[in-house]
Amino acid sequence: MINLVKPLLPGSTIGIVGGGQLGRMMAISAKEMGFKVGVLDPVSDCPAAQVADWHIESVYDDTFALKELARRTDVITYEFENVSIEALNAILPMSFIPQGTDLLAITQDRLLEKSFLETNNIVIAPYATIVSPTDIQDAIDGIGYPCVLKTTRGGYDGKGQYVLKSRADLAPAMDLLREGTCVLEAWIPFEKEISIMVAGNGQGDFTTFPVVENIHHNNILHETIAPAAIDQDVIEEAERIARVIAEAVSLSGVLGVEMFLTKTGGLYVNELAPRPHNSGHYSIEACSMSQFDAHIRGICGWPLGEKVRLISNAVMVKVLGEQLLESYRLIENKPDWQFHFYGKKQAKKGRKMGHITILTEDIQQTLEEIKQTNIWD
Repeated sequence: MINLVKPLLPGSTIGIVGGGQLGRMMAISAKEMGFKVGVLDPVSDCPAAQVADWHIESVYDDTFALKELARRTDVITYEFENVSIEALNAILPMSFIPQGTDLLAITQDRLLEKSFLETNNIVIAPYATIVSPTDIQDAIDGIGYPCVLKTTRGGYDGKGQYVLKSRADLAPAMDLLREGTCVLEAWIPFEKEISIMVAGNGQGDFTTFPVVENIHHNNILHETIAPAAIDQDVIEEAERIARVIAEAVSLSGVLGVEMFLTKTGGLYVNELAPRPHNSGHYSIEACSMSQFDAHIRGICGWPLGEKVRLISNAVMVKVLGEQLLESYRLIENKPDWQFHFYGKKQAKKGRKMGHITILTEDIQQTLEEIKQTNIWD
């Protein structure tokens, strides 16, 4: 792997593996900083390709296409974690991938992720490895109900998991085991779901973003509230955890850390995302540096500063396919709302089509204003 001795300068070309909305917003930040951008994605006119300089239309594990991406770029990043590690490893000798593939390996496999977190003395929910149906009852005897059965790979937005509340839930949950080894986790009775973004530049420079609260509907992020209404000691512990993780992986770019906060102030890390995260979108308008700017700065070896400042309280609300048309009418009626639409061709139910950020002096009033639109019922 090539080591970046000096910061990558404007005029260089950044390659992005993945052409979704995260890649789109990465590309916009990169263009604002003076970089050229190329995208590899199998979908023609994908969101990131719409704002990039060029597009290689190919699947993510096509080594030939990745070699072409490497040939035409100075640095390569990815916008989601289900990229082929083998394919990226094949081009490592001829390319610069600051994030490397170790972090991908950790975040692609829930068991590896849990082992990594435990090794770094970070609290997680009690869990057991489930290889066959006979393993489940012994695990439940130790963990108890309720608990959650999850696939070790490929799950997102609630997919690849099943909540077990009693023995009656065992039979339907068995379908997950057909997909391979699973993890059984204790259910954490959380008071809030929170997250924090952390960025690194590969030179030992790390910065954290404000801690935010996340509200989910049907396991899909609905709203992010910045900042989270939590005690200062919880904020400091979340920041400490994020920095421990960032330092352990010599982080380049941005990493999202999702956590459960209990009523007694306990923090349990739930999941890691080795790239910009939905809960960080508010930072575009509300912070001294957006998560996308931090990601581009990080992979290019630019300095980051000690901490990102929140310059305004904010609420971010996601726009899914079933809400898209109704959200358009808000453009005329909500001049102070910041609208971001991702350029996806088809508006499917549950598909992330955009987000809206509202800078506010009264978070509760803003949450009520969002509710009064009757779009997100």
